[in-house]
Amino acid sequence: YNRVWIPDNEEVWQSAEITKNYKAGDHFLHVQLEDGTELNYPVDPVALPPLRNPDILVGENDLTALSYLHEPAVLHN
Repeated sequence: YNRVWIPDNEEVWQSAEITKNYKAGDHFLHVQLEDGTELNYPVDPVALPPLRNPDILVGENDLTALSYLHEPAVLHN
């Protein structure tokens, strides 16, 4: 399964792993947060949460080397 970034009121972005396949038209994304909490995250099919980069790219000096370049990826790196 893929990992995504979901908005968080306290931490700005929180990493979550998708635990169930998403199908077009679904209104929720089934995810598990890093602390083990399972969550049905409401999604807009037009604006799905940003994907998280593989762990091997964490701490990369050159941001252009990241697979996904967006706000949560830059802040995490």
